[in-house]
Amino acid sequence: MNVYLILGFIVWLYLLSVLKRAQVPAFYFIFGSAGLFFILIGLSDPYWVWFFTHAVINGVRWIGDLTGMVSIMNRYGLVSINNPTAPLTMSIDYECSGIIETMAFLSLMTFFPIFNRRERVFFGLVGLFWIYAANVLRLAIVIVMVHFMGGGVFFLAHSIIGRMVFYVLVIALYYNVFTFSQISYSLYDTFARNIGRLRTKLKRGETS
Repeated sequence: MNVYLILGFIVWLYLLSVLKRAQVPAFYFIFGSAGLFFILIGLSDPYWVWFFTHAVINGVRWIGDLTGMVSIMNRYGLVSINNPTAPLTMSIDYECSGIIETMAFLSLMTFFPIFNRRERVFFGLVGLFWIYAANVLRLAIVIVMVHFMGGGVFFLAHSIIGRMVFYVLVIALYYNVFTFSQISYSLYDTFARNIGRLRTKLKRGETS
Protein backbone atom coordinates (compact mmCIF):
# COMPACT_ATOMS: atom_id res chain seq x y z
CA MET A 1 0.00 0.00 0.00
CA ASN A 2 1.23 3.49 -0.88
CA VAL A 3 2.64 5.36 2.13
CA TYR A 4 0.93 8.57 0.98
CA LEU A 5 -2.40 6.75 0.95
CA ILE A 6 -1.82 5.56 4.53
CA LEU A 7 -0.89 9.05 5.70
CA GLY A 8 -3.89 10.53 3.89
CA PHE A 9 -6.15 7.97 5.53
CA ILE A 10 -4.86 8.86 9.01
CA VAL A 11 -5.25 12.60 8.39
CA TRP A 12 -8.74 12.00 6.97
CA LEU A 13 -9.81 10.06 10.08
CA TYR A 14 -8.43 12.75 12.38
CA LEU A 15 -10.18 15.60 10.55
CA LEU A 16 -13.40 13.58 10.48
CA SER A 17 -13.26 13.26 14.27
CA VAL A 18 -12.66 17.02 14.56
CA LEU A 19 -15.67 17.79 12.34
CA LYS A 20 -17.85 15.34 14.26
CA ARG A 21 -16.94 16.92 17.60
CA ALA A 22 -17.55 20.36 16.13
CA GLN A 23 -21.06 19.20 15.12
CA VAL A 24 -21.00 20.55 11.57
CA PRO A 25 -22.89 17.81 9.69
CA ALA A 26 -22.72 19.45 6.26
CA PHE A 27 -18.92 19.68 6.30
CA TYR A 28 -18.71 16.22 7.87
CA PHE A 29 -20.76 14.76 4.99
CA ILE A 30 -18.83 16.58 2.24
CA PHE A 31 -15.36 15.92 3.65
CA GLY A 32 -16.19 12.35 4.68
CA SER A 33 -17.70 11.26 1.36
CA ALA A 34 -15.05 13.03 -0.76
CA GLY A 35 -12.20 11.58 1.32
CA LEU A 36 -13.65 8.07 1.28
CA PHE A 37 -14.07 8.26 -2.50
CA PHE A 38 -10.39 9.06 -3.07
CA ILE A 39 -9.32 6.39 -0.57
CA LEU A 40 -11.45 3.73 -2.28
CA ILE A 41 -10.15 4.75 -5.70
CA GLY A 42 -6.60 4.58 -4.36
CA LEU A 43 -7.24 1.07 -3.00
CA SER A 44 -9.03 -0.13 -6.13
CA ASP A 45 -5.93 -0.83 -8.23
CA PRO A 46 -5.35 -3.63 -9.07
CA TYR A 47 -7.76 -5.93 -7.24
CA TRP A 48 -11.06 -4.06 -7.33
CA VAL A 49 -10.44 -2.89 -10.90
CA TRP A 50 -9.86 -6.52 -11.88
CA PHE A 51 -13.04 -7.61 -10.09
CA PHE A 52 -15.23 -4.91 -11.64
CA THR A 53 -13.88 -5.35 -15.17
CA HIS A 54 -14.36 -9.11 -15.05
CA ALA A 55 -17.86 -8.73 -13.59
CA VAL A 56 -18.73 -6.51 -16.57
CA ILE A 57 -17.06 -8.95 -18.99
CA ASN A 58 -19.14 -11.80 -17.58
CA GLY A 59 -22.28 -9.71 -18.08
CA VAL A 60 -21.26 -9.11 -21.69
CA ARG A 61 -20.48 -12.83 -22.04
CA TRP A 62 -24.11 -13.57 -21.22
CA ILE A 63 -25.15 -11.28 -24.10
CA GLY A 64 -22.73 -13.12 -26.38
CA ASP A 65 -24.03 -16.54 -25.35
CA LEU A 66 -27.61 -15.37 -25.93
CA THR A 67 -27.16 -13.58 -29.27
CA GLY A 68 -23.86 -14.73 -30.76
CA MET A 69 -22.94 -11.09 -31.47
CA VAL A 70 -19.69 -11.15 -29.48
CA SER A 71 -16.87 -13.41 -28.44
CA ILE A 72 -14.93 -12.85 -25.22
CA MET A 73 -11.20 -13.05 -24.54
CA ASN A 74 -11.54 -13.07 -20.78
CA ARG A 75 -7.84 -13.23 -19.97
CA TYR A 76 -7.10 -10.01 -21.85
CA GLY A 77 -10.37 -8.20 -21.11
CA LEU A 78 -11.27 -8.00 -24.80
CA VAL A 79 -14.69 -8.16 -26.42
CA SER A 80 -14.75 -8.97 -30.14
CA ILE A 81 -17.95 -7.69 -31.77
CA ASN A 82 -18.97 -9.67 -34.82
CA ASN A 83 -19.81 -7.89 -38.06
CA PRO A 84 -19.47 -9.36 -41.58
CA THR A 85 -17.67 -6.31 -43.04
CA ALA A 86 -16.30 -4.20 -40.15
CA PRO A 87 -15.77 -6.22 -36.94
CA LEU A 88 -14.32 -4.49 -33.91
CA THR A 89 -12.47 -5.49 -30.75
CA MET A 90 -13.28 -3.49 -27.64
CA SER A 91 -11.21 -3.43 -24.46
CA ILE A 92 -13.01 -3.46 -21.09
CA ASP A 93 -10.72 -1.22 -19.06
CA TYR A 94 -10.82 1.01 -15.99
CA GLU A 95 -13.24 3.48 -17.56
CA CYS A 96 -15.65 0.77 -18.74
CA SER A 97 -15.68 -1.03 -15.39
CA GLY A 98 -18.02 1.50 -13.69
CA ILE A 99 -15.79 1.54 -10.62
CA ILE A 100 -15.60 5.35 -10.41
CA GLU A 101 -19.38 5.77 -10.39
CA THR A 102 -19.80 2.89 -7.93
CA MET A 103 -17.19 4.21 -5.48
CA ALA A 104 -18.73 7.70 -5.66
CA PHE A 105 -22.18 6.31 -4.86
CA LEU A 106 -20.96 4.16 -1.96
CA SER A 107 -18.95 7.07 -0.53
CA LEU A 108 -21.98 9.37 -0.55
CA MET A 109 -24.17 6.61 0.88
CA THR A 110 -21.75 5.96 3.76
CA PHE A 111 -21.98 9.53 5.05
CA PHE A 112 -25.50 10.49 3.97
CA PRO A 113 -27.06 11.64 7.27
CA ILE A 114 -30.71 10.77 6.60
CA PHE A 115 -30.28 7.00 6.44
CA ASN A 116 -29.68 4.67 9.35
CA ARG A 117 -27.16 1.83 9.14
CA ARG A 118 -29.54 -0.77 7.69
CA GLU A 119 -30.85 1.63 5.09
CA ARG A 120 -27.30 2.48 4.04
CA VAL A 121 -26.49 -1.20 3.53
CA PHE A 122 -29.72 -1.81 1.62
CA PHE A 123 -29.44 1.19 -0.71
CA GLY A 124 -25.70 0.61 -1.10
CA LEU A 125 -26.38 -2.88 -2.47
CA VAL A 126 -29.24 -1.62 -4.64
CA GLY A 127 -26.97 1.08 -6.08
CA LEU A 128 -24.14 -1.38 -6.65
CA PHE A 129 -26.32 -3.70 -8.74
CA TRP A 130 -28.10 -0.80 -10.48
CA ILE A 131 -24.84 0.78 -11.68
CA TYR A 132 -23.55 -2.64 -12.76
CA ALA A 133 -26.71 -3.36 -14.77
CA ALA A 134 -26.63 0.14 -16.30
CA ASN A 135 -23.02 -0.42 -17.36
CA VAL A 136 -23.80 -3.79 -18.95
CA LEU A 137 -26.76 -2.19 -20.74
CA ARG A 138 -24.46 0.56 -22.05
CA LEU A 139 -22.07 -2.02 -23.48
CA ALA A 140 -25.00 -4.01 -24.89
CA ILE A 141 -26.04 -0.91 -26.85
CA VAL A 142 -22.50 -0.62 -28.22
CA ILE A 143 -22.48 -4.30 -29.18
CA VAL A 144 -25.83 -4.17 -30.98
CA MET A 145 -24.98 -1.00 -32.91
CA VAL A 146 -21.53 -2.22 -33.99
CA HIS A 147 -22.88 -5.67 -34.86
CA PHE A 148 -25.51 -4.29 -37.22
CA MET A 149 -23.78 -1.13 -38.50
CA GLY A 150 -20.07 -1.88 -38.28
CA GLY A 151 -17.07 -0.47 -36.44
CA GLY A 152 -17.58 2.98 -37.95
CA VAL A 153 -20.35 3.73 -35.44
CA PHE A 154 -18.25 2.77 -32.41
CA PHE A 155 -17.59 6.34 -31.27
CA LEU A 156 -21.27 7.26 -31.60
CA ALA A 157 -22.37 4.10 -29.80
CA HIS A 158 -19.75 4.11 -27.03
CA SER A 159 -19.03 7.76 -26.29
CA ILE A 160 -22.42 9.35 -27.00
CA ILE A 161 -25.46 7.06 -26.99
CA GLY A 162 -24.20 4.39 -24.59
CA ARG A 163 -22.70 6.91 -22.19
CA MET A 164 -25.86 9.03 -22.28
CA VAL A 165 -28.03 6.03 -21.37
CA PHE A 166 -25.63 5.03 -18.59
CA TYR A 167 -25.52 8.46 -16.97
CA VAL A 168 -29.27 8.99 -17.26
CA LEU A 169 -29.76 5.74 -15.31
CA VAL A 170 -27.10 6.72 -12.73
CA ILE A 171 -28.67 10.18 -12.28
CA ALA A 172 -32.07 8.51 -11.81
CA LEU A 173 -30.53 6.34 -9.07
CA TYR A 174 -28.99 9.36 -7.32
CA TYR A 175 -32.22 11.33 -7.55
CA ASN A 176 -34.42 8.58 -6.15
CA VAL A 177 -32.03 7.60 -3.36
CA PHE A 178 -30.51 10.86 -2.18
CA THR A 179 -33.72 12.89 -2.28
CA PHE A 180 -35.25 10.16 -0.10
CA SER A 181 -38.25 10.02 -2.41
CA GLN A 182 -41.40 8.04 -1.74
CA ILE A 183 -40.20 5.45 -4.27
CA SER A 184 -36.96 4.68 -2.46
CA TYR A 185 -38.52 4.74 0.98
CA SER A 186 -41.36 2.40 -0.04
CA LEU A 187 -38.79 0.09 -1.64
CA TYR A 188 -36.90 -0.20 1.64
CA ASP A 189 -40.14 -0.63 3.61
CA THR A 190 -41.21 -3.48 1.33
CA PHE A 191 -37.83 -5.15 1.71
CA ALA A 192 -37.87 -4.74 5.51
CA ARG A 193 -41.42 -6.16 5.78
CA ASN A 194 -40.49 -9.18 3.68
CA ILE A 195 -37.42 -9.83 5.83
CA GLY A 196 -39.61 -9.53 8.94
CA ARG A 197 -42.13 -12.02 7.56
CA LEU A 198 -39.34 -14.44 6.64
CA ARG A 199 -37.92 -14.24 10.16
CA THR A 200 -41.37 -14.87 11.64
CA LYS A 201 -41.86 -17.93 9.43
CA LEU A 202 -38.44 -19.26 10.36
CA LYS A 203 -39.18 -18.80 14.08
CA ARG A 204 -42.50 -20.58 13.71
CA GLY A 205 -40.77 -23.40 11.88
CA GLU A 206 -38.22 -23.72 14.69
CA THR A 207 -40.86 -23.76 17.42
CA SER A 208 -43.23 -26.15 15.63
